[in-house]
Amino acid sequence: MSVNSRFHRLTRLHRRIDDALRSESGRDALRRLRLHALRASVKARLAALMRRPAFAR
Repeated sequence: MSVNSRFHRLTRLHRRIDDALRSESGRDALRRLRLHALRASVKARLAALMRRPAFAR
């Protein structure tokens, strides 16, 4: 899997998590907590991907 496709896949996942968080506005606190943790994990993976020399231009 190329760096670009991995970047786009992670970006789409981050966006879907954001959408899910907006729709969970106050319903299930445990699900919101899990979504926040998942979003932080995806964000860290995106940041690590951006630091790779192959992606830097």
